[in-house]
Amino acid sequence: MAGVSGRRPGQVVVILAFPGVQLLDVAGPAEVFTTANAYGARYDVRIVSAAPGPVATSAPVRLAPDAGRQDLPQQLGTLLVPGRPEWREAVADAALVAMTKDLAGRARRVASVCAGAFMLAAAGLLDGRRAATHWRLAAELAHCYPDVTVERDALFVRDGHVITSAGVTAGIDLALALVEQNHGPDVAREVARELVVFMARPGGQSQFSARLTLRESTHPVVRRVMDLIGADPGAEHDPTALARGAGVSVRHLNRLFRTHVGTTVGRYTEAIRLEAAQALLESGTEPVDTVAAHAGFGSAEAMRRAFQNALGISPTVYRARFRTTAPG
Repeated sequence: MAGVSGRRPGQVVVILAFPGVQLLDVAGPAEVFTTANAYGARYDVRIVSAAPGPVATSAPVRLAPDAGRQDLPQQLGTLLVPGRPEWREAVADAALVAMTKDLAGRARRVASVCAGAFMLAAAGLLDGRRAATHWRLAAELAHCYPDVTVERDALFVRDGHVITSAGVTAGIDLALALVEQNHGPDVAREVARELVVFMARPGGQSQFSARLTLRESTHPVVRRVMDLIGADPGAEHDPTALARGAGVSVRHLNRLFRTHVGTTVGRYTEAIRLEAAQALLESGTEPVDTVAAHAGFGSAEAMRRAFQNALGISPTVYRARFRTTAPG
């Protein structure tokens, strides 16, 4: 990593490094933020450790951190806490937990990748908050830190200024979403293209969209309608009937959705149906017509248009891409 000298002013992104840290938890987000600088962002990415010298990671690679806590400015843009497979050893390091808490108090937003959620929880930063972690660790996080509401299926969760993500490569999704939050979707899209990753992941723990805005509303009317649509995407979800069931007018329901979700109830319904169709195409062999019916599209043609508009490919091509990890 580059030294501290010669940096241009920008939003400081601090990524913690400590013994046994998961290498990709550090390298993935660092690459996203650094790549974003080629497209107009101004991230000052710093890898920081509590102790001097190289840091052994989970892989046979050592990191050479930029600096220690004393070399950082008082105000930070983002603190990102990665995890390590043996998370209990990480949270047992009192100095590391204290450093995490101190830096979090200086940052505008705090994020974690994978088992990094345990570090935030140990520092008291997740008390009363919703959080995500690797699906294998979700039960442990809930058991060890009962003041944390663990969302076991989420790719990542934002609760206020704290964002927690699922396992390993989800850190890339998280970093892309943070770039989008700062600089808009066009910059995030260019970074995704450069790194040959999905802007909107077509999979995940049980969540397919890599946008922080989806499903984050806590407004009771919006939440109730979202839950109804999500519970059965294939059902008839006419906006008039949804509004009547929620006790509001269609116009008011759309106003609530625009305010709290950023779209109309009709477009939200289509997005959920698209996610359902993606899951069916990835995991099954049913004909496209059958998938369209199960996902709530009126026809295969309607589903094809939705795929083209959202992903730029047809359902058939989409299914072919996710039959194998081999290119093409």
